[in-house]
Amino acid sequence: MNPLDDLYRRVIMDHYKNPRNRGALEDGSVTVNLNNPTCGDRISLQLNIEDGIVKNAKFTGEGCSISMASASMMTDAVKGRTTAEALSLADKFSSLMKGEETEFEEYEDIDALAGVNKFPARIKCATLSWNALRKGVESGQGEHEGIEQ
Repeated sequence: MNPLDDLYRRVIMDHYKNPRNRGALEDGSVTVNLNNPTCGDRISLQLNIEDGIVKNAKFTGEGCSISMASASMMTDAVKGRTTAEALSLADKFSSLMKGEETEFEEYEDIDALAGVNKFPARIKCATLSWNALRKGVESGQGEHEGIEQ
């Protein structure tokens, strides 16, 4: 096994077993509930956005290690960023899933998901939380539901 693959696997499993920002926000101004019926992943993402800044982000849900680790990494990466920066990160993550050369210098753990693009069936697992982020930022306050196709 490639030592880098082993490191990436450990980073993903760490986020899966010890998720960052798991739980509910009492002051969540935006809630997005998405599910991926293909593999059963479900996420409820809550964002507290004030003055165009993601003040806080938390998630609940269930799914495979990739979807839950991705949600953990995403919530860590967007906290404290402007909504424009958060959407830019989502675009960058989308490029990563397409196999394009992308680096997350400011939050390296996300690079651990780069290998997912070799498994097309798992891309939706990795992008579920990022799609919830995009929907939450673009839709604004309130609760939003959706199914990933």
